[in-house]
Amino acid sequence: MGRGVLYLLIGVLAVRVAFHPGGGKQADRSGALAEIAGKPFGSLLLWALGAAVAGMVLWRLSEAAFGAAGTDGRKPRKRLISGGRAVFYGFVAYSVLSFAAGSGNGGSSDRTSKDVTARALDLPGGRWLVGAAGIGVVAAGCWVFGRAVLRKFDEHLRTASMSSRTRHAVDALGVLGGMARGVLFAAAGAFAVVAAVRYEPGKAKGMDDTLRAFTQTPAGPWLLVAVAVGLMAFGAFSFASARYRRT
Repeated sequence: MGRGVLYLLIGVLAVRVAFHPGGGKQADRSGALAEIAGKPFGSLLLWALGAAVAGMVLWRLSEAAFGAAGTDGRKPRKRLISGGRAVFYGFVAYSVLSFAAGSGNGGSSDRTSKDVTARALDLPGGRWLVGAAGIGVVAAGCWVFGRAVLRKFDEHLRTASMSSRTRHAVDALGVLGGMARGVLFAAAGAFAVVAAVRYEPGKAKGMDDTLRAFTQTPAGPWLLVAVAVGLMAFGAFSFASARYRRT
């Protein structure tokens, strides 16, 4: 549920960026958290969101320790993936709860990407390290895109409990949302590779800058709008996934 809220808000912010690129909040996690904080009972909502994401951490940790649902859920590869997801959501939970406590800014993805890239480039073999990481993110984006097209997410859902109309809707949201995430990850990874090749940390981009870069393509703001709609679709899919997830 928490993941769904974040992606829905990031998608909405990305649409704003498409038509007002010079203003508005960042289209990333920090922008989404700031958007929530500005609403009535925003502080309470942030704490609830942080608790929800922390719940995802515990869920992924339990999958890493005991295996996920499905016939191959206990395989080492599946457990390793669950462990990686637990680490990722751990960072997200920390940033959300830090923001709620007033001790953080939600972790601006652009500033973090540039800082981490700069430190990595200064290490021995740093260019190779950053380049390899970028290629890894590109590969992950392609993997996410491919799984969405092949509708692999159905393996984790109780599709038999859905009506025909609901299943078609969930499939559409899952495909569209997964494709958008895949494109976003692959683009961010490509920018990291460029930063490594040119030895320029500033070429690395977080989510906000990557989304804004879509407006510089021949398609103009409409490519960003398409990706933003996809991110909102993934947010909606996350709610459906929480409802019909296999246990």
